[in-house]
Amino acid sequence: MFECITNNDDRGQVGIGTLIVFIAMVLVAAIAAGVLINTAGFLQSQAEATGEDSTDLVSERLDVTSSVGIVEEGEDPEALDEIRMSVAGSPGADNIDLQDTTLQAVGPNGQENLVFGEANLDEDGEFESTEGGEFAVKDSGGAFVDEDGSAVVGPDDQFTIVLDPSNSPFEVEDEGAFPEGSQSSIDIVSPAGATTSVDLRAPDLYNEGGEAVRL
Repeated sequence: MFECITNNDDRGQVGIGTLIVFIAMVLVAAIAAGVLINTAGFLQSQAEATGEDSTDLVSERLDVTSSVGIVEEGEDPEALDEIRMSVAGSPGADNIDLQDTTLQAVGPNGQENLVFGEANLDEDGEFESTEGGEFAVKDSGGAFVDEDGSAVVGPDDQFTIVLDPSNSPFEVEDEGAFPEGSQSSIDIVSPAGATTSVDLRAPDLYNEGGEAVRL
């Protein structure tokens, strides 16, 4: 049943063949192990990156602590001069730069994406306006931040986003800047992509010029 090899030359050829097969199996196993290790490392890195991105989308966002409107001056006011939103970092958030933050606003006059810009001030240093498509920022001391300043919200900081209601999408034709009874929704998108939504609702009646009304 088994062939008995008596020729020494034939015996050597069989040993070399077995050795070649063994080396080939070792090489294949090594290559397979390398592929598995590389794949495992790639999946681990991808999982870590996905976890960090998911965490950022949850924690790296702003909280709106209050939103008010400043009623225009006059005996019978019907519109606003300013919209102010006080913002702070959400619990667990790192520093958030408002200069890299975007506001996606939907209002009575359509939709607009607003980015950071400098405020136009009057002779007394009071807010007057912003350019279209922009919002201004006040720091915790009440001073407006310019393009060279810092608008970074830290764990213990609170800044104020100032909107010009005479710009799109807040102004209503023939009625003025965010008139009585107006509504708007704003998504505040942080540099990490985390979103905070806030709804603004003007009261049905502005009683006194210069007063601050809750929105």
